[in-house]
Amino acid sequence: MIKFFRRIRQKLITEKKISNYLLYAFGEIILVVIGILIALAINNSNQKRIIREKEQVYLIGLKNEFQTSKSKLQRLIEVNYSNFEGAKKIVEYISDKNKQPDESEFSELLYNTFAFDIAFNPNNSLLNEMINSGSLKDISNPILKTYLTTWISTLEDIAKQENDLGIQREKVLDMFRKESNSIRTIFDLTDVSGKELGLPPGKNNNSNLNLLNSKEFENNILIFILTTRATESTHYNPLMEELDAILEIIDEEIKG
Repeated sequence: MIKFFRRIRQKLITEKKISNYLLYAFGEIILVVIGILIALAINNSNQKRIIREKEQVYLIGLKNEFQTSKSKLQRLIEVNYSNFEGAKKIVEYISDKNKQPDESEFSELLYNTFAFDIAFNPNNSLLNEMINSGSLKDISNPILKTYLTTWISTLEDIAKQENDLGIQREKVLDMFRKESNSIRTIFDLTDVSGKELGLPPGKNNNSNLNLLNSKEFENNILIFILTTRATESTHYNPLMEELDAILEIIDEEIKG
């Protein structure tokens, strides 16, 4: 009987040791898990910090790019509007036969209105790099990310309108390739021949004032006016609003 109770006591002691061991092992596992979770949390925190720091670098670079693009667009709007006003002045001369320009004034008006092509050439080097490298995902503001994602397609739409405007401009210029009209007259009277091109003055240059009586010339000028107006109102002005919105969001996202 005594041996029996001894065996029972030894069994209980053994089971207690196993229980304590299991409890200790469980505790070790919990500590390991907690350690892993803490390490992951620290790593995630570091990764987020790195991404945010990277985002700030991108935001500062994008701000510089879009500010430069805004300055270019402002200048382009001024040139387009000047061309629009010049074309309107030509139509006024066409409409009012009692108010006609002299050859010199008409040459200045033609040169200032049609001498320069219009094309928006924004700075997109950083944005293109971000798109190509997949770094656009690092921009945390969803509205800004949408603007940046659609910016290139917006520029493609602008380019199509500018191409149409260029076509209308070329139709006006084509009239000066005819025998009856003279580009040389415009060059000489605006001093482009001598100062900018280093050309000697022409001899017996044709007058271009006859264009004020040409229905073809008037039609081309009117279509040019419509196109310059559409370029400003439906393309450049909305693009300027978009640029302002992008710059405003970037300023809000940049940490001082």
